[in-house]
Amino acid sequence: MIFGEKLKAERTKKGWTQDELAEKLFVSRQSVSKWENGVNYPNIEIIIKLSDLFGITIDELLRSDEQLTKQVIQDSKQLAYPRLKFLFDVFILVGIVLLVIKLGILFLNKVIALNITLPGGKFLWNLAPLIFVIVGGIGSNMLKERYKN
Repeated sequence: MIFGEKLKAERTKKGWTQDELAEKLFVSRQSVSKWENGVNYPNIEIIIKLSDLFGITIDELLRSDEQLTKQVIQDSKQLAYPRLKFLFDVFILVGIVLLVIKLGILFLNKVIALNITLPGGKFLWNLAPLIFVIVGGIGSNMLKERYKN
């Protein structure tokens, strides 16, 4: 039995219409219809909710449909690291912003002969941009390698 057939069987066993199931999942009735007809598949979060609503395991929902199983595996890899990836991207961005600020002030001091001093000392402006960029780059690369396959 493919996923759509299993979903329809479980829904009718509960006596629910597509509209009622859609309300419980906070999706449209058309989405439920497309899942049942095999047009597309729900994401992993919806599959977990379906499992809870029907009182069956995720394995029972997925086991029979190889394409859905592959999609869920792919989705779970994508959901696994976006927040960490965002954090490392912010590190890189902060490093670049600090470097641009430092270079801008150095340029203004040399060209216009302003005497602008950078608050925070030499460590912040000399090493911090480099540290932020390196940590962000290494972390981002480690995540990429970890979730590559």
